[in-house]
Amino acid sequence: MMALTPVIASTVVAATPLIYAALGEVVVERTGVLNLGIEGMMLVGAVAGFAVALHTGSMVLGMGAAALAGVILAFLFGFLTLTLQTNQVATGLALTLFGVGFSAFAGHDFAGTPLPGLRPLQIPFLSDLPIVGPLLFHYDIMVYLSLVLFFAIQWFLSRTRSGLLIRAVGESPTVAHAIGHPVIRMRYLAVLFGGATAGIAGAYLSLVQTPMWVENMTAGKGWIALALVVFGTWKPLRVVLGAYLFGGVTVVQLYAQGFGIAIPSEFLSMLPYAATVLVLVLICRDPKTILLNQPASLGRSFHPDA
Repeated sequence: MMALTPVIASTVVAATPLIYAALGEVVVERTGVLNLGIEGMMLVGAVAGFAVALHTGSMVLGMGAAALAGVILAFLFGFLTLTLQTNQVATGLALTLFGVGFSAFAGHDFAGTPLPGLRPLQIPFLSDLPIVGPLLFHYDIMVYLSLVLFFAIQWFLSRTRSGLLIRAVGESPTVAHAIGHPVIRMRYLAVLFGGATAGIAGAYLSLVQTPMWVENMTAGKGWIALALVVFGTWKPLRVVLGAYLFGGVTVVQLYAQGFGIAIPSEFLSMLPYAATVLVLVLICRDPKTILLNQPASLGRSFHPDA
Protein backbone atom coordinates (compact mmCIF):
# COMPACT_ATOMS: atom_id res chain seq x y z
CA MET A 1 0.00 0.00 0.00
CA MET A 2 2.90 2.34 0.75
CA ALA A 3 4.20 1.74 -2.77
CA LEU A 4 0.80 2.55 -4.31
CA THR A 5 0.30 5.74 -2.30
CA PRO A 6 2.28 8.05 -4.61
CA VAL A 7 0.57 6.51 -7.66
CA ILE A 8 -2.90 7.14 -6.21
CA ALA A 9 -1.96 10.66 -5.09
CA SER A 10 -0.60 11.47 -8.56
CA THR A 11 -3.78 10.07 -10.11
CA VAL A 12 -5.92 12.47 -8.08
CA VAL A 13 -3.81 15.44 -9.17
CA ALA A 14 -3.82 14.34 -12.83
CA ALA A 15 -7.62 13.94 -12.77
CA THR A 16 -8.37 17.35 -11.22
CA PRO A 17 -8.19 19.50 -14.40
CA LEU A 18 -10.28 16.90 -16.23
CA ILE A 19 -12.91 17.11 -13.48
CA TYR A 20 -13.18 20.90 -13.72
CA ALA A 21 -13.40 20.93 -17.51
CA ALA A 22 -15.74 17.94 -17.84
CA LEU A 23 -18.18 18.99 -15.09
CA GLY A 24 -18.54 22.42 -16.66
CA GLU A 25 -19.22 20.80 -20.02
CA VAL A 26 -21.87 18.57 -18.43
CA VAL A 27 -23.83 21.67 -17.44
CA VAL A 28 -23.36 23.18 -20.91
CA GLU A 29 -24.50 20.06 -22.74
CA ARG A 30 -27.43 19.59 -20.39
CA THR A 31 -28.87 22.75 -21.94
CA GLY A 32 -28.45 21.29 -25.42
CA VAL A 33 -25.31 23.23 -26.38
CA LEU A 34 -22.23 21.36 -27.64
CA ASN A 35 -19.03 23.31 -27.03
CA LEU A 36 -15.99 21.73 -28.66
CA GLY A 37 -13.81 24.68 -27.69
CA ILE A 38 -12.75 23.38 -24.28
CA GLU A 39 -9.17 22.77 -25.38
CA GLY A 40 -8.82 26.37 -26.54
CA MET A 41 -10.42 27.80 -23.41
CA MET A 42 -8.14 25.70 -21.22
CA LEU A 43 -5.05 27.00 -23.03
CA VAL A 44 -6.15 30.63 -22.80
CA GLY A 45 -7.01 30.11 -19.13
CA ALA A 46 -3.61 28.53 -18.53
CA VAL A 47 -1.65 31.42 -20.03
CA ALA A 48 -3.87 34.11 -18.48
CA GLY A 49 -3.66 32.55 -15.04
CA PHE A 50 0.10 32.11 -15.32
CA ALA A 51 0.67 35.69 -16.49
CA VAL A 52 -1.39 37.21 -13.67
CA ALA A 53 0.11 34.94 -11.00
CA LEU A 54 3.61 35.71 -12.25
CA HIS A 55 3.13 39.50 -12.11
CA THR A 56 1.07 39.67 -8.91
CA GLY A 57 2.43 36.71 -6.96
CA SER A 58 -1.14 35.68 -6.13
CA MET A 59 -2.45 32.25 -7.08
CA VAL A 60 -5.99 33.38 -6.24
CA LEU A 61 -5.79 36.24 -8.73
CA GLY A 62 -4.25 33.85 -11.24
CA MET A 63 -7.16 31.44 -10.94
CA GLY A 64 -9.61 34.33 -11.13
CA ALA A 65 -7.96 35.64 -14.29
CA ALA A 66 -8.07 32.17 -15.83
CA ALA A 67 -11.78 31.86 -15.07
CA LEU A 68 -12.39 35.32 -16.55
CA ALA A 69 -10.44 34.45 -19.71
CA GLY A 70 -12.53 31.29 -20.09
CA VAL A 71 -15.72 33.30 -19.61
CA ILE A 72 -14.69 35.80 -22.31
CA LEU A 73 -14.06 33.04 -24.84
CA ALA A 74 -17.27 31.30 -23.79
CA PHE A 75 -19.19 34.53 -24.31
CA LEU A 76 -17.74 34.76 -27.81
CA PHE A 77 -18.83 31.19 -28.46
CA GLY A 78 -22.29 31.92 -27.05
CA PHE A 79 -22.71 35.09 -29.10
CA LEU A 80 -21.84 33.25 -32.29
CA THR A 81 -23.90 30.11 -31.66
CA LEU A 82 -26.83 31.38 -29.59
CA THR A 83 -27.32 34.88 -30.98
CA LEU A 84 -26.01 34.58 -34.52
CA GLN A 85 -27.04 30.91 -34.81
CA THR A 86 -23.75 29.63 -36.25
CA ASN A 87 -23.00 25.92 -36.30
CA GLN A 88 -21.97 24.79 -32.83
CA VAL A 89 -19.47 22.15 -33.98
CA ALA A 90 -17.66 24.42 -36.44
CA THR A 91 -17.63 27.33 -33.98
CA GLY A 92 -16.23 25.15 -31.19
CA LEU A 93 -13.46 23.85 -33.43
CA ALA A 94 -12.62 27.40 -34.51
CA LEU A 95 -12.51 28.44 -30.85
CA THR A 96 -10.02 25.69 -30.10
CA LEU A 97 -7.79 26.73 -33.00
CA PHE A 98 -7.99 30.35 -31.85
CA GLY A 99 -7.08 29.35 -28.28
CA VAL A 100 -4.07 27.32 -29.44
CA GLY A 101 -2.72 30.18 -31.54
CA PHE A 102 -3.52 32.99 -29.12
CA SER A 103 -2.05 31.19 -26.11
CA ALA A 104 1.17 30.46 -28.03
CA PHE A 105 1.46 34.14 -28.99
CA ALA A 106 0.56 35.54 -25.56
CA GLY A 107 2.77 33.07 -23.69
CA HIS A 108 5.86 33.39 -25.87
CA ASP A 109 7.77 35.47 -23.31
CA PHE A 110 6.73 33.23 -20.41
CA ALA A 111 8.07 29.95 -21.82
CA GLY A 112 10.23 28.10 -19.30
CA THR A 113 9.63 30.59 -16.47
CA PRO A 114 8.91 28.66 -13.25
CA LEU A 115 6.47 29.54 -10.48
CA PRO A 116 6.45 28.35 -6.87
CA GLY A 117 3.13 26.62 -7.50
CA LEU A 118 0.25 25.96 -5.16
CA ARG A 119 1.39 24.13 -2.04
CA PRO A 120 -0.50 21.12 -0.62
CA LEU A 121 -2.55 21.83 2.46
CA GLN A 122 -1.08 20.73 5.76
CA ILE A 123 -3.96 19.66 8.01
CA PRO A 124 -2.75 19.22 11.59
CA PHE A 125 -2.65 15.57 12.71
CA LEU A 126 -4.62 14.30 9.68
CA SER A 127 -1.85 14.99 7.14
CA ASP A 128 0.64 13.09 9.30
CA LEU A 129 -1.38 9.88 9.48
CA PRO A 130 0.34 6.94 7.76
CA ILE A 131 -1.11 6.00 4.38
CA VAL A 132 -4.42 7.80 5.03
CA GLY A 133 -2.70 11.17 5.39
CA PRO A 134 -0.96 11.19 1.98
CA LEU A 135 -4.03 9.65 0.32
CA LEU A 136 -6.70 12.00 1.63
CA PHE A 137 -5.21 15.02 3.38
CA HIS A 138 -2.16 16.08 1.41
CA TYR A 139 -3.53 17.84 -1.68
CA ASP A 140 -3.79 21.44 -2.76
CA ILE A 141 -7.01 23.39 -2.20
CA MET A 142 -8.10 23.06 -5.84
CA VAL A 143 -8.37 19.27 -5.51
CA TYR A 144 -10.84 19.63 -2.66
CA LEU A 145 -12.72 22.38 -4.47
CA SER A 146 -13.14 20.06 -7.47
CA LEU A 147 -15.02 17.67 -5.20
CA VAL A 148 -17.09 20.56 -3.84
CA LEU A 149 -17.89 21.47 -7.44
CA PHE A 150 -19.00 17.91 -8.14
CA PHE A 151 -21.37 17.79 -5.17
CA ALA A 152 -22.72 21.25 -6.01
CA ILE A 153 -23.46 20.32 -9.63
CA GLN A 154 -24.93 16.97 -8.65
CA TRP A 155 -27.26 18.68 -6.19
CA PHE A 156 -28.06 21.55 -8.56
CA LEU A 157 -29.05 19.36 -11.52
CA SER A 158 -31.09 16.86 -9.54
CA ARG A 159 -32.50 18.78 -6.58
CA THR A 160 -33.15 22.35 -7.64
CA ARG A 161 -35.81 23.93 -9.83
CA SER A 162 -33.18 25.72 -11.94
CA GLY A 163 -31.36 22.44 -12.52
CA LEU A 164 -34.53 20.74 -13.65
CA LEU A 165 -35.25 23.66 -15.98
CA ILE A 166 -31.79 23.31 -17.50
CA ARG A 167 -32.47 19.65 -18.18
CA ALA A 168 -35.85 20.55 -19.66
CA VAL A 169 -34.24 23.07 -21.99
CA GLY A 170 -31.78 20.40 -23.11
CA GLU A 171 -34.60 17.99 -23.87
CA SER A 172 -36.92 20.38 -25.69
CA PRO A 173 -36.07 24.09 -25.93
CA THR A 174 -39.20 24.69 -28.00
CA VAL A 175 -41.50 23.41 -25.26
CA ALA A 176 -39.53 25.23 -22.55
CA HIS A 177 -39.83 28.49 -24.49
CA ALA A 178 -43.53 27.92 -25.13
CA ILE A 179 -44.27 27.76 -21.42
CA GLY A 180 -42.33 30.94 -20.73
CA HIS A 181 -38.77 29.94 -19.81
CA PRO A 182 -35.83 32.05 -21.12
CA VAL A 183 -34.04 29.37 -23.14
CA ILE A 184 -31.34 31.59 -24.65
CA ARG A 185 -30.50 33.22 -21.32
CA MET A 186 -30.22 29.85 -19.59
CA ARG A 187 -27.98 28.55 -22.36
CA TYR A 188 -25.80 31.66 -22.12
CA LEU A 189 -25.36 31.22 -18.37
CA ALA A 190 -24.48 27.54 -18.79
CA VAL A 191 -21.94 28.33 -21.52
CA LEU A 192 -20.32 31.03 -19.38
CA PHE A 193 -20.12 28.63 -16.43
CA GLY A 194 -18.48 26.01 -18.62
CA GLY A 195 -15.99 28.61 -19.84
CA ALA A 196 -15.06 29.54 -16.27
CA THR A 197 -14.43 25.91 -15.25
CA ALA A 198 -12.43 25.27 -18.43
CA GLY A 199 -10.27 28.31 -17.68
CA ILE A 200 -9.68 27.09 -14.13
CA ALA A 201 -8.80 23.64 -15.48
CA GLY A 202 -6.16 25.22 -17.71
CA ALA A 203 -4.79 27.33 -14.85
CA TYR A 204 -4.48 24.20 -12.72
CA LEU A 205 -2.03 22.86 -15.28
CA SER A 206 0.13 25.99 -15.42
CA LEU A 207 -0.06 26.96 -11.73
CA VAL A 208 -0.23 23.65 -9.87
CA GLN A 209 0.41 20.47 -11.81
CA THR A 210 3.29 21.90 -13.86
CA PRO A 211 3.93 25.38 -12.43
CA MET A 212 5.28 26.97 -15.61
CA TRP A 213 3.96 27.92 -19.02
CA VAL A 214 4.60 25.49 -21.86
CA GLU A 215 3.08 25.99 -25.29
CA ASN A 216 0.13 23.63 -25.93
CA MET A 217 0.52 22.25 -22.41
CA THR A 218 -3.02 20.86 -22.31
CA ALA A 219 -1.90 18.19 -24.82
CA GLY A 220 -5.42 17.13 -25.70
CA LYS A 221 -6.89 17.16 -22.20
CA GLY A 222 -9.77 19.31 -23.41
CA TRP A 223 -10.74 16.59 -25.87
CA ILE A 224 -10.49 13.97 -23.14
CA ALA A 225 -12.82 16.10 -21.00
CA LEU A 226 -15.32 16.12 -23.86
CA ALA A 227 -15.03 12.35 -24.16
CA LEU A 228 -15.57 12.01 -20.41
CA VAL A 229 -18.96 13.67 -20.69
CA VAL A 230 -20.05 10.97 -23.13
CA PHE A 231 -18.26 8.28 -21.12
CA GLY A 232 -20.18 9.40 -18.02
CA THR A 233 -23.44 9.61 -20.01
CA TRP A 234 -23.96 13.17 -18.79
CA LYS A 235 -23.99 12.08 -15.13
CA PRO A 236 -21.63 14.06 -12.83
CA LEU A 237 -20.68 11.06 -10.67
CA ARG A 238 -19.75 8.92 -13.65
CA VAL A 239 -17.82 11.80 -15.16
CA VAL A 240 -15.73 12.20 -12.00
CA LEU A 241 -15.06 8.46 -11.79
CA GLY A 242 -14.07 8.50 -15.45
CA ALA A 243 -11.68 11.40 -14.81
CA TYR A 244 -9.92 9.41 -12.09
CA LEU A 245 -9.75 6.43 -14.44
CA PHE A 246 -8.11 8.42 -17.21
CA GLY A 247 -5.90 10.21 -14.69
CA GLY A 248 -4.76 6.80 -13.49
CA VAL A 249 -3.91 5.71 -17.02
CA THR A 250 -1.82 8.87 -17.48
CA VAL A 251 0.07 8.33 -14.25
CA VAL A 252 0.66 4.62 -14.86
CA GLN A 253 2.29 5.30 -18.22
CA LEU A 254 4.58 7.88 -16.59
CA TYR A 255 5.61 5.45 -13.86
CA ALA A 256 6.10 2.74 -16.46
CA GLN A 257 8.53 4.96 -18.34
CA GLY A 258 10.32 5.75 -15.08
CA PHE A 259 10.77 2.06 -14.29
CA GLY A 260 12.33 1.51 -17.71
CA ILE A 261 9.77 -0.97 -19.02
CA ALA A 262 10.92 -2.21 -22.43
CA ILE A 263 8.11 -0.51 -24.37
CA PRO A 264 8.73 2.50 -26.63
CA SER A 265 7.89 5.69 -24.74
CA GLU A 266 5.72 6.85 -27.66
CA PHE A 267 3.37 3.91 -27.10
CA LEU A 268 3.18 4.61 -23.38
CA SER A 269 2.48 8.30 -24.00
CA MET A 270 -0.45 7.47 -26.26
CA LEU A 271 -2.14 5.24 -23.65
CA PRO A 272 -4.54 7.91 -22.24
CA TYR A 273 -5.75 8.83 -25.72
CA ALA A 274 -5.97 5.23 -26.88
CA ALA A 275 -8.00 4.45 -23.74
CA THR A 276 -10.31 7.37 -24.59
CA VAL A 277 -10.96 6.05 -28.09
CA LEU A 278 -11.43 2.48 -26.83
CA VAL A 279 -13.96 3.50 -24.18
CA LEU A 280 -15.96 5.58 -26.65
CA VAL A 281 -16.01 2.70 -29.14
CA LEU A 282 -17.25 0.28 -26.47
CA ILE A 283 -19.94 2.70 -25.30
CA CYS A 284 -21.17 3.48 -28.80
CA ARG A 285 -21.65 -0.21 -29.57
CA ASP A 286 -24.88 0.08 -27.61
CA PRO A 287 -26.67 3.28 -28.71
CA LYS A 288 -29.20 2.91 -25.90
CA THR A 289 -26.44 3.61 -23.38
CA ILE A 290 -25.87 7.01 -24.95
CA LEU A 291 -29.45 7.88 -25.83
CA LEU A 292 -30.66 7.08 -22.32
CA ASN A 293 -29.22 10.30 -20.86
CA GLN A 294 -28.16 12.36 -23.87
CA PRO A 295 -30.05 15.67 -24.10
CA ALA A 296 -32.40 15.37 -27.05
CA SER A 297 -31.55 18.83 -28.44
CA LEU A 298 -27.75 18.49 -28.06
CA GLY A 299 -25.97 20.45 -30.77
CA ARG A 300 -29.15 21.86 -32.27
CA SER A 301 -29.63 25.60 -32.68
CA PHE A 302 -32.72 27.27 -31.26
CA HIS A 303 -34.16 30.69 -31.97
CA PRO A 304 -37.20 31.98 -30.08
CA ASP A 305 -38.68 33.50 -33.24
CA ALA A 306 -38.30 30.35 -35.33
